[in-house]
Amino acid sequence: MAERPVFFPTPPGQHPHVEELCFSFVWNPGFAPVQKKKNISALHKAAEREGYLPLLEISTKSDEKLGKRLSAFNLKVHSESDGEIPLECAFQGSKVFEGGGPFTDLYKVDPKTAKRDQRLRTSGALVRFAFEGVSFEPEPKTAFYDWLYIRAIYPHREWLERLKQYKGFTDIEFNPQKSINCQAYSCALFVALMKRSQLDSAVSSKANFLALLAGTEFKLAREEIHESSELQQLSIDFQEEHQSR
Repeated sequence: MAERPVFFPTPPGQHPHVEELCFSFVWNPGFAPVQKKKNISALHKAAEREGYLPLLEISTKSDEKLGKRLSAFNLKVHSESDGEIPLECAFQGSKVFEGGGPFTDLYKVDPKTAKRDQRLRTSGALVRFAFEGVSFEPEPKTAFYDWLYIRAIYPHREWLERLKQYKGFTDIEFNPQKSINCQAYSCALFVALMKRSQLDSAVSSKANFLALLAGTEFKLAREEIHESSELQQLSIDFQEEHQSR
């Protein structure tokens, strides 16, 4: 058995913006795409049995084109100096460590190469993120990733009104015991901000973004799992070497 989360945008007036519920299902081992799709189906059925539907998988393994397009490996974020950058490359290349960074050369490689760059694991502790003159501290842990993700899809906000039809969002590759940032959570946060008419304010500045989500946002419960070191976020285990989002 395995347990994976589903992220639900909460309605206006409710806090936090995103609710996370975990569901158990029989895991289908293996790296083949067909195995991934079986696990997505099993997770969705487990949630549907409790009344949570419809759901959208946000990853390259999604059966729906919308879910695939919203994968961080397919999204791009605009940079004044470097043009359109793959979101994953912007995230990895903007990390600043005690021993180096940001590694902006990663803006120009493919997402898999950026994620596996050895400097991300050999440059010491994570100090901050630096992108386009904006600096984010390591805490709250998912703030920078969520900000990047929302910035990447904000230009398509009118087309993405269709996301409101979904009850929740999943990412089958995301294991909360190993990772912190999750594109399905970021997508759910985008929808929650959209429902509250807060998107414009959220992308207008870092200060506004953090102010809107102050308090119990950014998956604080998960921070307890990773409180010993930010390096756990940077670890790339065997499974991650054989999969992409």
